[in-house]
Amino acid sequence: MDPLMPPPIRRIVLDREPTVAPPREPPSGANGSASAGAALAQRIARQPVANTRERMSIEGVWLAYGDNWVVRDVSLPVRQGEVLALIGASGSGKTTLLRSLNRLTEITPGAARAGRIALDGTDIHELEVNYLRRRVSMVFQQPNPFPMSIYDNVAYSLAEQNPERGRRRRRRSPELGQAVEDALRRAGLLDEVAGDLDRSALRLSGGQQQRLCIARALAAKPQVLLLDEPCSALDPISTATIEELIISLRESVAVVIVTHNLQQAFRVADHVAFMHLGELVEYGPSEQVFDRPREQRTRDYVSGAFG
Repeated sequence: MDPLMPPPIRRIVLDREPTVAPPREPPSGANGSASAGAALAQRIARQPVANTRERMSIEGVWLAYGDNWVVRDVSLPVRQGEVLALIGASGSGKTTLLRSLNRLTEITPGAARAGRIALDGTDIHELEVNYLRRRVSMVFQQPNPFPMSIYDNVAYSLAEQNPERGRRRRRRSPELGQAVEDALRRAGLLDEVAGDLDRSALRLSGGQQQRLCIARALAAKPQVLLLDEPCSALDPISTATIEELIISLRESVAVVIVTHNLQQAFRVADHVAFMHLGELVEYGPSEQVFDRPREQRTRDYVSGAFG
């Protein structure tokens, strides 16, 4: 066949008149010019938090690895009562910024910083690092439960913050048992594992393992919970469960999440910070950033023009 010739036309003969499907109704509230936000999934239903409280402040922060500045002059508030989502393409600096909030960035050889990060008004570099990481806990992209029982995974976190409790950990005192159950309940896992807390944590599903890691982080009663792509390795059902959990936690703990999933950011975040090449391009309420972005780079990113 000549490659310049169009393919032959195939005609299908019907024995009746075809039924024309009616046009789909636009989503409720949508207008003629669909915005980026209108194309995203609906936000998870939530009750507004009456009183928000600033737990961390990021002021003029620069972060570098060697001679490469990967975060450039970023200033942001982190508030209890809100979920803050950091979005941007790979290499935008959002994970580096997240890891700097509990000083994980500095364990990388050649790391450098400038600017100020404060927890409840105190510069985090004036705080003992283990104390800081109990106050600002992190959950990573891949679930990383310890190779021990469900109970001991959470009890280990409690023992780390209380040496006396650590000595009693193996005795499983009623006080410790209640603390373990409280953490599992806050993470939305207790109902699924109650009565079987001696089961190996490695036998849980991926979504359950991630919620166990969240319970382990919550057991230390942090002021801030950092989530680095917490759902990227999970199926849609587990992802939905964890997203609902994130929303429920924001009243008692400030939540910062890094995600490449724009639909997820739209569903769970109260405020969104869009970063590009280390710069904070735009920060604002989720609906404003997705529906009415002020910056052209933000508009291009949320519409899928790059990323």
